[in-house]
Amino acid sequence: MKKLLSALALSAMTAAGAASADDQKDLVTILTAPEPQTQLMSMVLTMQAAQQGAAAHILLCGPAADLALKDAPASATAGQPPKDMSPQGLMQMIMKQPGAKVEVCAIYLPGKGVGQDALLDGVGVAKPGEMAKAVLDADASMSF
Repeated sequence: MKKLLSALALSAMTAAGAASADDQKDLVTILTAPEPQTQLMSMVLTMQAAQQGAAAHILLCGPAADLALKDAPASATAGQPPKDMSPQGLMQMIMKQPGAKVEVCAIYLPGKGVGQDALLDGVGVAKPGEMAKAVLDADASMSF
């Protein structure tokens, strides 16, 4: 009887653990806005979702993709009120969250005339088909 109860308890614990992993929400944030305040707010909301357990996937396009550059413009790196945090700095903090992913649009680097080595470590280049699937599969998405 003890073996049966132990097996049932182990089975219940394993099922509970699997349910927890399956319950993780996916958030896709698409950022194109050039304004530092908008960029920062998109990162604030994305970080809040990540801290609440969401796997954050950020797609940067157009001027917002400059956040991903090693040699980013001052608008991406300058601290913003009220906490003196920069859009790029908060994005880098998000990248350290479990399940987080940051990518630039597939046409960004060729349009800018630079290679992938211009990007911060850990930032990738989105594949359109995979990104479309991520958007369709996400539990939530935000666009700025």
